[in-house]
Amino acid sequence: MWDEPESRSTLVGLAGVFVLAVLFFLVWLLKVPLFPYDPSLSVRPHAAPRQFSIELAPDTFAKPPPKPVDPFKFVETNPDAPENTPDKTTNFAARNQQVAQEKPTVDGKSDRPALEGKKDMESTQIVSGQLSKPVETTEAVPDPTPPQEAKVAVQKAEQNPLAGFDKKEGDDKGSYATNVAKLSDNARSIPEKIEGAKNVPLVDGATMTQPAIDPMRPRPRPQVVKQPQTRPAVFAENKFGTSNIGNIAVDARWSNYGAYLQRMIDTVQIQWERILVESKIYPPSGTTVTVKFVLDSEGKIARIVNVDNHSTEQGSRACVSGITDRAPYGPWTDDMKAILGEQQEMTFTFYYQ
Repeated sequence: MWDEPESRSTLVGLAGVFVLAVLFFLVWLLKVPLFPYDPSLSVRPHAAPRQFSIELAPDTFAKPPPKPVDPFKFVETNPDAPENTPDKTTNFAARNQQVAQEKPTVDGKSDRPALEGKKDMESTQIVSGQLSKPVETTEAVPDPTPPQEAKVAVQKAEQNPLAGFDKKEGDDKGSYATNVAKLSDNARSIPEKIEGAKNVPLVDGATMTQPAIDPMRPRPRPQVVKQPQTRPAVFAENKFGTSNIGNIAVDARWSNYGAYLQRMIDTVQIQWERILVESKIYPPSGTTVTVKFVLDSEGKIARIVNVDNHSTEQGSRACVSGITDRAPYGPWTDDMKAILGEQQEMTFTFYYQ
């Protein structure tokens, strides 16, 4: 068979298969790796790292309980609305309050009441009022020469005698009769008529006086409606309110930080208004000044970061002084320091109306 070419190739193939079979049998028996792995030969130069993902079966690890979200948006509440802790809110303030309004919004779900105001602006206020004067007051020195009361001349009143006269009628001496007459204006029991003005009130022994007007001591303006004990407001428009009915209010949760900020804002408002009154210069209506500053944990103004002035120079200085003049505003509490750290950047916007 070896002499024939076709038979020879068959014998060579069978011999090769036999040799390979013996070789693989020895490798399997001795557990010797036929082709050792070299990692350096499998990495291509400049090859991108391969991406992989790992999926864990549900509930493989216990999930930590969700951390409660601390309110982070400051709002000013209505001091005349009842205190009520809301279920869930991101607003904090000087008191607990739940959103409400006098006329409900159908299917309203907003955390702020519906308000008419300016568009494209943010405001922390929902009510407008007037703050009281600062607590620091000095006793007024009595004026040695108080203004004299100015006497006003009293007009003489017209007086008319009673109409009619008595006369006797009949034979009986005890009988009497009177002429019937219409009662005249300003009728009095007098013998003769006294000429004078018709509409002057007649009060015996009265003196009509009124205090003289002193331009240096203007009288307080009469208040028709009691204003809330809060600072004057500039409202931001909010068309979509709440379905809760009651005194206008906003969702808010009390915190030390909220109470601290409210006292600080009220103090700045009073000082700002005082500066404007004493300077006797009021900037143009409709102008604004935005002051960005840093307040530290001691209540001090660490620095003025920026002043965006859209008013006069006097108006800008009054706003900055309103913030800095009454500092420091008092040290922070421990929970405030835990949330805010040692410093906090704030932005106050002043509106001239």
